[in-house]
Amino acid sequence: MIYLLLYLFVEIYVSVKIASAIGPVWTFVEVVVTALYGLWILHNLHIQLGATMRALAHGEIGLEEFEEMNLAMVLGAILLIIPGFLTDIVGLLLQLKVLGKFAAKRIFKMRSSKRREESDVIDVEIIER
Repeated sequence: MIYLLLYLFVEIYVSVKIASAIGPVWTFVEVVVTALYGLWILHNLHIQLGATMRALAHGEIGLEEFEEMNLAMVLGAILLIIPGFLTDIVGLLLQLKVLGKFAAKRIFKMRSSKRREESDVIDVEIIER
């Protein structure tokens, strides 16, 4: 909950600072353009997915890199659709391969650590004859 409040505070602070510097018209243009760009990315996701699937099939990239690239692109597109300057900045940075891979690795690392915590339990079924 504290992270959500911190995010909202930073998002509003950054948005107010940038919006006051560029004005209401350019703020509106930025919000609309980035949302349209995010929707365009999601609409054309099949093209990028096909390219990464071909690279995966030819052995140019591994499965982990395939997942990282596509997760970063989808997450970045969703952030671009959400109004706000901070989310737009992060969404654009996620479209870059280096930052996108870094963010995806962090997400997968959190997911795998949760799996390890759950995998400490051994479930056994005994069948007697």
